[in-house]
Amino acid sequence: MQMKKIVHAACPHDCPDACGVLITVEDGRATKIQGDPAHPVTRGFLCAKVAKYLDRVYSPDRVLYPMRRVGPKGPRTVGEGTRATQSWQRIPWDEALDEITSRFKAVSAEFGSEAILPYSFGGTLGTLNSACMDRRFFHRLGASQLARNICSAAGEAGLESVLGVKLGTEPEQFRHSRYIIAWAANIHGNNVHLWPFIVEARRQGAKLVVIDPYRTQTAKCADWYLPINPGTDAALAMGMMRVIINENLHDADYVERYTLGFEDLRVKVQEYTPERVSQWTGIAASDVVKLAREYATTHPAAIRLNYGVQRSEGGGMATRAVAMLPCITGSWKEVGGGLQLSTSGSYGLNKAALARPDLMNELLGRPARTVNMVELGKALNSLDDPPIKSLFVYGCNPAATCPNHNEVIRGLRRPDLFTVVHEQFFTDTTDYADILLPATTFFEHKDLQTGYGHYYLQLSSQAIEPLGECRSNVEVFRTLALRMGFEEECFRESDEQMIDAALDSRNLWLTGIDRERLEREGHVRLNFEDQFSVPGSPMSAFLPFAHGNFRTPSGKAELYSESVKAQGLDPVAQFTPPSESRHSEQSKLFPLELLARKSDNFLNSTFSNLPVIQEMEEDGLLEMSASDAEARGIVDGDPVRVFNRRGDILLKAKVDGAVGAGVVCARLRWAKLGPEGRNINVLTSEKLTDLGNSATFYSVLVEVELFQTAS
Repeated sequence: MQMKKIVHAACPHDCPDACGVLITVEDGRATKIQGDPAHPVTRGFLCAKVAKYLDRVYSPDRVLYPMRRVGPKGPRTVGEGTRATQSWQRIPWDEALDEITSRFKAVSAEFGSEAILPYSFGGTLGTLNSACMDRRFFHRLGASQLARNICSAAGEAGLESVLGVKLGTEPEQFRHSRYIIAWAANIHGNNVHLWPFIVEARRQGAKLVVIDPYRTQTAKCADWYLPINPGTDAALAMGMMRVIINENLHDADYVERYTLGFEDLRVKVQEYTPERVSQWTGIAASDVVKLAREYATTHPAAIRLNYGVQRSEGGGMATRAVAMLPCITGSWKEVGGGLQLSTSGSYGLNKAALARPDLMNELLGRPARTVNMVELGKALNSLDDPPIKSLFVYGCNPAATCPNHNEVIRGLRRPDLFTVVHEQFFTDTTDYADILLPATTFFEHKDLQTGYGHYYLQLSSQAIEPLGECRSNVEVFRTLALRMGFEEECFRESDEQMIDAALDSRNLWLTGIDRERLEREGHVRLNFEDQFSVPGSPMSAFLPFAHGNFRTPSGKAELYSESVKAQGLDPVAQFTPPSESRHSEQSKLFPLELLARKSDNFLNSTFSNLPVIQEMEEDGLLEMSASDAEARGIVDGDPVRVFNRRGDILLKAKVDGAVGAGVVCARLRWAKLGPEGRNINVLTSEKLTDLGNSATFYSVLVEVELFQTAS
């Protein structure tokens, strides 16, 4: 007799949608995955990647057992694939854990505990498996801290400099919008559950405007597409505000009540005439004016801003400038108005109870040093005191995703660097590991799931037993802590106890939400106070800033920021061309601006090794304009060499009109799946953004030439 059950879980991958999923399990094996039809944002469907998740869970390429390296570091043969198991010897868990603990103790004794560096990011965003037992372990160990700034830190800093918190428009409210700007937001590719609400709005007459240097699928669907030069978004936002303010299209009452520094902004934006903005952005001056007028006079108007804006040198300031727009038009008052970049500031879980930073202070008497994950290549190759002698990688694939790839690989190859990788597959990074540990998927463990694109908290239940000898992040670090002799009771807490601790918070929006309710209902909308909703409005809409309530020092939207000024930046906002752009001296040698984009069907480097997903993605391309191709004697399909001072890579030209003149585009994938074992990050740099010290993947200059193969 077959035993069949349906388990509620939540997708933990780095995506704003944080979908509720239903997993069908028959006789202990998952046989089906589908979107939860009861989840108000998921609404019964999944993205193409996660819809094929059974192929990931049951892939023959899964890492299923602990292993020790027996060959040299690095991929054995370029193009060999993803299962270079000849380099590995299977060992028991006890042996793997004993070696890790003995090496950690030896490194700490000789160099100090800060010679050990944890390295993780968004392989899972589950609360327990991304930032809980691991943080406790490394805090208690006294290891270096990691500034996890590679993705969103600049945008978050820019947003918070205006609003004071990461809150935004509910996705469900977009159906009520009448003017929607998708600003660097490829909704089709990485926020697909917002799209049905936009479709509903357009049926009711809404206009969709897309601002993006790349002609995405979302741009192809737009009513108006505005291609913009990379890294010039701050100039466009400032130019729009000049038009809005000079033509008295702003909401004077809202500005007076709820903003700070409007007169400073009024003076500052006078520098940004439509003609000057046009020279920077490549958008016609008349279109700058038209966009500003339409946005300010169509109600309600919403902006879906995404993180592409902040991947240039001025990314923090760009986000800050865009975030000012709904503050001067007062669209925060309206259902279907405002802006969404991130909603993650709403959950207010008890992170201190989860991460226990007090353990570090008790051991060292001070915070441990911090290493910026963007600068991994620099950190691994520097003579810092102490040097990095051990690296523990989990939930991340830095050998593929870090900028300045060649320097990262040089550091990972160090024979004196003891590297542990906890992974599901033989990634680029596992090629440099000394010990490889098998990791669970979200089917195989329990977790608490927040989101950054909606306001639903979810419990993700374990659907199946772990495959092979896979263990979750929680279990690995819990066991390591006990092996190290850490006696604190927090290392013995169960998953349920940690979930309870997370929910034990002063955040009033968690009122009435406990683990038992989450286990019963699966997903629960945060309990917003009445003051944040408009009585009688559709769906009791959450309007966080309708009556001010900004979480800045002043309590107002800060159009003038003392904290920004303290960082040596313009306290209002300013556009400065990136040092690698068409406006810089370097463009004389490297005249093309590179967009090192994420692939539509991969998620960063995740999924890029699965054949069923690879079939969905045309890979290994350099997209370029017809004029740039013709000037270099290149035609569609030609092999080309893309290069700058940091490195080079061989790709295939695709002359398709997806980018304008002066811009080329290539997409991220695993390095060992590419030609010569490289990916596009051989060209990117470790230069940091103006705010947030984040990565500048979109401020990169290159040159392209036809690649002549030896005859």
